[in-house]
Amino acid sequence: MSIITLTTDYGLKDHFVGALKGKILSQYAEATIIDISHEIDPFNTVEASYCVSASYNSFPKSSIHLIGVDMERNKENQHIAMQWNDHYFIAADNGILSMLSQKVYPQEIVAIDIHDQLDQDAVDLDAFVFVACHLAKGGALKTIGTPIDTLKEVTDLNAVLAIDGNSLKGHVVYIDHFGNVVTNISKEYFNQVAQGRSYEIVLKTKNIKNILPNYSAIAKNDKYPIKSYEGEKLAIFNEAGYLEIAIFRSNPSKVGSASSLLGLNYRDVIIIKFI
Repeated sequence: MSIITLTTDYGLKDHFVGALKGKILSQYAEATIIDISHEIDPFNTVEASYCVSASYNSFPKSSIHLIGVDMERNKENQHIAMQWNDHYFIAADNGILSMLSQKVYPQEIVAIDIHDQLDQDAVDLDAFVFVACHLAKGGALKTIGTPIDTLKEVTDLNAVLAIDGNSLKGHVVYIDHFGNVVTNISKEYFNQVAQGRSYEIVLKTKNIKNILPNYSAIAKNDKYPIKSYEGEKLAIFNEAGYLEIAIFRSNPSKVGSASSLLGLNYRDVIIIKFI
């Protein structure tokens, strides 16, 4: 089974997603195509990187992940393919893959150089499809690109520890369907710098002083039903391992969400102070 996942900013109104799948199946009918998301904010490479990082490891090893976000090939963004953690990723070199791989160095990276082998009227997407199908058929990276050693780095949204070591600054990188706010502060990094110290997450409203193991852990008193805690804010490390701020059992369309009620939006700063 050859799995090709798709992450794009195409949306679902237009024909783009269907046409993309048609191109893949025209070249490799045996491919299993899985949608990760087609609702990435247009050209939002940070959001795309988070969605792929949160989901890729749910798939079998050797799966191929095609990322169609800010994918135009130009003098600043070449097309690349990468083998990392025994998975394959195809994207423009726009920071998406450097944010994904972070401190774990890829097994192999190539700058895709097969564009002149495609039809004269081929678009950027056709190169990605060609490479995805080539890999799905068992082809090697080295036959579709030139080896490279580095990826374009994007550092403006990295979580950063203050010089005095007493605060950790992160950013909002994603807001999900429930309005939950996901930051780029990982559980691993938090534990590394916290070293058992007390802390509080600084918000515009009352601060959060405890990161819970799961949503329902907010119900601390057995005397009250879980429903009585609806609407309270909380923080957890989500399944992807990143700090998430939420409103317990919120309904964004009726009563609001962490994003709307706490005034948190994409790229907003989140501070954790250690006490």
